[in-house]
Amino acid sequence: MKKNIGFEFQETPPLPRIWFKQKSENGIIQVQRDRFLHNWRKVRPNDEYPRYPVVIELFKNKLSHFENFLKENEFGKIEPLQYEMTYVNHICEGEGWNNLSEIGNIFKDFAFVKEANRFLPEPERIHWRTSFLLPYSSGRMHVTVRNALRKEDGKQVILLDLTVRGIDNKDMYAWFDLAREWIVCGFADLTNNDIQNKIWRRRN
Repeated sequence: MKKNIGFEFQETPPLPRIWFKQKSENGIIQVQRDRFLHNWRKVRPNDEYPRYPVVIELFKNKLSHFENFLKENEFGKIEPLQYEMTYVNHICEGEGWNNLSEIGNIFKDFAFVKEANRFLPEPERIHWRTSFLLPYSSGRMHVTVRNALRKEDGKQVILLDLTVRGIDNKDMYAWFDLAREWIVCGFADLTNNDIQNKIWRRRN
């Protein structure tokens, strides 16, 4: 059996992914060859997620510092090709559901009907993906629903990932405001009112 081995030579090495962490380790800046990412993550159980106005101001501040760094070192300037905003929601077992056959308790568009004469048992895994077009040709919202196990305690969770990608050549932050509106309203539209009000204590 022959194996083909390929080599690629470049004048400069590829830029690695570089991480800059806050002392609290909640905020992370990732710099890659074609990306500048600002993330917030929950590290400790009592960490509270900051609201959007706080997060967007942090992003503006960090991006401004990075742009100044590029300018001072004559590295050129950023020319955006695409924007992206992602919210990942963890819906833990016991928050309105106890097994995957109860997925309809969370998402109004899903149902697994339990019947005495059904051949199939309750689902072992769930993985659903879809997308929605934003107005004004400004992008798409991609939605993923899947189940996973939480690392710290092995508890089952449902991950609801809402990601908006697109571009607005006139106003980047207006685009982010639109993306955030779609994520918040999309979350409310996809999930049942009962679990929003009784479990998550959502306020209108």
